Amino acid sequence: MRLGGAHAAVRRIWTVELRPQSGGPTLVCPSCTARTFPLQASSARSAALAHLACHVRADALPAYLRSCQCRLQGCVWHPPHRGCAGRVLLALTRDLGGRTWRLADACAACAAATSHTAVVPDTLLSSRRPAAAAPVQPRAHGDEPQRVWEMLTYLASTLGCVTSPAARLLALQCALRADTHGCARLPAGLLRGMRLHRRTEAWQELAEDGWLGLPAPRTAPLQVRLLDDAALDQAPGRSARRRAAHWALHPTSLIVPAAAKPAERLTALVLAAHTTAAGPAADMAVVARLCGHSPQQTGVLLDRLVANRTLAAWHHQRDTDEVHWQPAPFNRPVSGSADSSAH
Repeated sequence: MRLGGAHAAVRRIWTVELRPQSGGPTLVCPSCTARTFPLQASSARSAALAHLACHVRADALPAYLRSCQCRLQGCVWHPPHRGCAGRVLLALTRDLGGRTWRLADACAACAAATSHTAVVPDTLLSSRRPAAAAPVQPRAHGDEPQRVWEMLTYLASTLGCVTSPAARLLALQCALRADTHGCARLPAGLLRGMRLHRRTEAWQELAEDGWLGLPAPRTAPLQVRLLDDAALDQAPGRSARRRAAHWALHPTSLIVPAAAKPAERLTALVLAAHTTAAGPAADMAVVARLCGHSPQQTGVLLDRLVANRTLAAWHHQRDTDEVHWQPAPFNRPVSGSADSSAH
């Protein structure tokens, strides 16, 4: 991560507020000449992110000039942690029960330590108006885990905190497979492979959250329409995103049994998508948030992954709140009891 070097730090913090009004919510933006904008209640959250994304595109800055705004603010946005580390990302933070939204450059470590925060993928910062869009650099093959991780963190912010693992897995596939009109098609075979065929309650959760419209029952392939404006018109192209969607179904580094439950599949996917130069490790709070569980519940799920031979062991380092894990060797025999003494 670059912290600015000899260059003067550029402020890259944008905020908007959603204010309830008698005629419907209003978006207030201190950075705009026209500071207030009437909204539809059902799209207020998406409109807030879409408005912030417009500022990012208008204020595009080379990567080497971007710096961690949290650090420049004295790291007042989060509890103390080990210090700035990782590349500079765009971090979206929800505050005051969803009324205030902040989008800012932050290093990976600060973004992970800030409550109610998710990394906004570059896949969500394209525009329907090409003249206003910042150029997006194409990614190479092999970036699927990073793309999945970014989308999972985005969904952790936009979906309700009680959204089930099954619904989160469906939302991930829909977001990565959606076309420019927000339509996603999920074949019945794909849903059967996910053990989510005809799980209408999971779709109902996403519909009640205002994230998508309920699909027509018993259609093949199943077709849904995303209502989250920020998930439309994604970049890069659909082929790259479909590769990420396919990788999410079968992450090669952590293979779960065919009969694994959605909670176990999501936990394994979160671990597989998070890669660091130091090895398989992540903050427990981050893993728990992406899984939609408490740290205690996440520990139980990690135990299950050890029991079904997806993991060989895991350990929670409580002084740093890091969780470390060791993938089980491929083709490890199932006989014998699981050794979970590492934690």
